[in-house]
Amino acid sequence: MRAAGVTAGVLLTLTGVAAAPAQAAAYRYWSFWESDGGKPWAYATQGPATARPADGDALGFRFAISNGTGDTSQPSVAPDFRGICGGVEKKDGTKRIAVVVDFGGPVDAPPGETPPEKLIKVGCAEVREDATGAEALAAVAKPLRYDSAAMLCGIAGYPARGCGEPVAAGGDAGDAGGKKTPAPTAARESDGGGPSVGVLAGGAAVLALGGAAIWKARRRR
Repeated sequence: MRAAGVTAGVLLTLTGVAAAPAQAAAYRYWSFWESDGGKPWAYATQGPATARPADGDALGFRFAISNGTGDTSQPSVAPDFRGICGGVEKKDGTKRIAVVVDFGGPVDAPPGETPPEKLIKVGCAEVREDATGAEALAAVAKPLRYDSAAMLCGIAGYPARGCGEPVAAGGDAGDAGGKKTPAPTAARESDGGGPSVGVLAGGAAVLALGGAAIWKARRRR
């Protein structure tokens, strides 16, 4: 009976763990967008430091608060390569990249900071043929600021501090125990609706503890 009771308790605990809703944090960060040959903005699957756009592509950067790729705000300007780079002729050994930088607005600004008066900055980057997205961005909107993990933290000096911190429900950035929490990216987002790895691991631990309790109960018999 004791073993059966332990088993029931284990199952109830595991059910509670699996049913617990995930707490999704919001983050304030620069999201990175790409447009291949005039297509609509698409959330980038890699960072600007490794992306290598081709001549005729557009890159977009938007500073905003979001819960991940599903609700991240796109740049408010369309990826109009012709409109941005139409007057720039292609030269041998170079490529032209249309760059759009959207600084967001006051609602997205970190505490104590104000976005630039001109909220949208566009430019045509003329860079060498093997240049990265980061190099194209630097050609249009210096200075750039990165953290020790090479995460893009600031464009054209904005914001002056911070880098992808979680934002509390009231809008203030949480300190997360004094540690920086990287913003979610397409690679970190789960594409499934099932329980997370943490939930599954927690369930396995509960089952292991329950199994040990049942084994001990049987030995006492």
